[in-house]
Amino acid sequence: MAAEAARIAWEKGARITVLPVIPFGVNTGQSDVLLDMNMNPSTQLAVLRDIVTVLNRQGIHKLVILNSHGGNDFKVMIRELGLQFPDMFLSSCNWYQALDQKEFFVNKDDHAGEMETSVILHLMPRLVRPLDEAGDGASKKFVFTAIREGWAWAERRWTKVTQDTGVGDPRQATAEKGERYFKAVTEKVGQYFYEVATTSSEELYC
Repeated sequence: MAAEAARIAWEKGARITVLPVIPFGVNTGQSDVLLDMNMNPSTQLAVLRDIVTVLNRQGIHKLVILNSHGGNDFKVMIRELGLQFPDMFLSSCNWYQALDQKEFFVNKDDHAGEMETSVILHLMPRLVRPLDEAGDGASKKFVFTAIREGWAWAERRWTKVTQDTGVGDPRQATAEKGERYFKAVTEKVGQYFYEVATTSSEELYC
C-alpha cells in the first residue's frame, strides 16, 4: 500500500520517502490467541517518538503514518508529539477507511472479511487458504446499548465474540475485486501523500 501510493505521488512530482514497515501493532484483545504479537500503545509511542526525533533533527518536518491495523490508534500520540515537536506535521491515515467498501464488495469487512481477503488474494495469494475452509465471519455484539450505538467503546475479546477471529464473510473474496480496490485505494492515498508533500506549512488551512 505504502510503496504503490508513494509511487503514484512521486510520479505526480512529490519527493517522499517510504520508511520500513513496523510489523507489530496493538493486539491486546487477542492476548489468548497463539502467537498473537502485541505492541502496547506506550511502546508504539516510544518508537514513534524516536522516529519523529530523527526526522525533525534532519529537517524533515512531515510524517504520515500509514496504518493498516484497526487496533492501532495514533491520535493521542500525535497530540502528545505535536507539543514536543511543534514544527512537525504529523498525520495518521487508515487506508482501509478511504473508500466505501459497498462500491467494491458484497459484505462489509471488519477483520479478515471480503475486503482484506480480496486484497491479499491480489497481492499475496499464497497466504490465503481455500475459501471453502473459511468461516462466515459472524460475531457477537456487546449487550450495552451505548456501545452498540457507537457513542461508548470497550475493547472486544476476540475469542469471546468470534469463532476464528474473523469478522466479516470472506467467502466471496476474489483477486479481481482486490486488484480493483487496491488500485482505487492507492490512488486516493497517493493523492494525499502528494498533497502533504507539496503543501507548505504556512498553507495547511483554508
